[in-house]
Amino acid sequence: MDLPRLDLPEDGKLGHNITHFARALRKAGLPIGPGRVLDAVAAVRVAGFTDRADFFYTLQACFVSRPDHRAVFAQTFRLFWRDPKYVDHMMSLITPMVRGVQEDRHAKAAEKRAAEALLDGVEAPAKDAPQDDATEIDIDASQTVSAQERLRTLDFEQMSGDEMTLAKRILSTLTLPIDPLVSRRMKAGAGRSPDWRQTLRIANRWGGEIRGFAMKTRRTRAPNLVVLCDISGSMSAYSRAVLHFVHSIANQKGDQWGSVHGFTFGTQLTNITRHLRTRDVDAALAAAGAQAQDWEGGTRIGACIAAFNRDWSRRVLGQGACVLLITDGLDRDATGDLAKAMERLNLSARQLIWLNPLMRWENFAPKAHGIRAMMPHVTSFRAGHNIASLQGLAAAICDPRDGGDKARMLAMMRLKSG
Repeated sequence: MDLPRLDLPEDGKLGHNITHFARALRKAGLPIGPGRVLDAVAAVRVAGFTDRADFFYTLQACFVSRPDHRAVFAQTFRLFWRDPKYVDHMMSLITPMVRGVQEDRHAKAAEKRAAEALLDGVEAPAKDAPQDDATEIDIDASQTVSAQERLRTLDFEQMSGDEMTLAKRILSTLTLPIDPLVSRRMKAGAGRSPDWRQTLRIANRWGGEIRGFAMKTRRTRAPNLVVLCDISGSMSAYSRAVLHFVHSIANQKGDQWGSVHGFTFGTQLTNITRHLRTRDVDAALAAAGAQAQDWEGGTRIGACIAAFNRDWSRRVLGQGACVLLITDGLDRDATGDLAKAMERLNLSARQLIWLNPLMRWENFAPKAHGIRAMMPHVTSFRAGHNIASLQGLAAAICDPRDGGDKARMLAMMRLKSG
């Protein structure tokens, strides 16, 4: 992390500032009690206050106990200890952006959450405040996008704490309908095939006289869904939102899906299926996080997909299961045979749909070697960075011919290689 030099506080109230900093972290969601504040003050006294990097890691060692808290801590530290005009900066993060007036800038991961924690109790300036000797301007807001519509298209990584809470509430109500599969088994019904056994059984009741033919039709059954979710550091914000969505799908009543199996991967593959069946989503994801030891670590996609093919494919991909792969495709393991593992996964599944958060960039191009190795072996390639992209999944799953942006990406790869 690029950290500029820190100036020593002139008032000498470093202990008070650390206490205020701990309060801001607590408001941002980090579980920090008085004991940790005392430990932090003592640690800074021992480590010294001459280097900003040492100060950062000293406080991080005292206040951060989980990998998912690192981004919030880093953003809160950056805003609290560096920018003397952080109030104006943070106010711009939580107030609506007006193009041409404010800087057109996207918030970084956990930045809004940190800004809200530091601005707790500070009200944003009223948008309709009277302006002295100013010209009254009437704005027709009939065509403006509603707040909920804006939230649908907002990147998960740019959401504040309140926005993420509302987004998770919306994700818990989403459905993922799927057409049932036609089975080889038959059942009595108004079909086109005669049911000879039932016909003879009825004829016996009438002394062997056949008065009509009983008919039978094919049974239908719900397919299974298998989710492979990347939990590496670059996927942190997206994987948690998607797992909320998957937990909702796994716990919805009805016969939309037969079974929902969940796996996480970063540097190793972890089966979290039994945790997804827990009714409380927070308890379910906490248990999944406790079992998966590679949250926000590196990425070995090829090795993890190969482990899934070897250990779990025959168990969970039978009977026409669909596979939902959520990853940015940035594989760090250059020694693995990623293309071969993806090819086998695609041949084992009825559909292999890849959700990639990197599609949020307009100029995204398949340049990384991992993405280029995976792209030819998926059924559909789609964006997966906001609520709207998850809502669009239903169309892709119900239509086997929907390839999303796969054809366009393959054309870009051929153009680059040619």
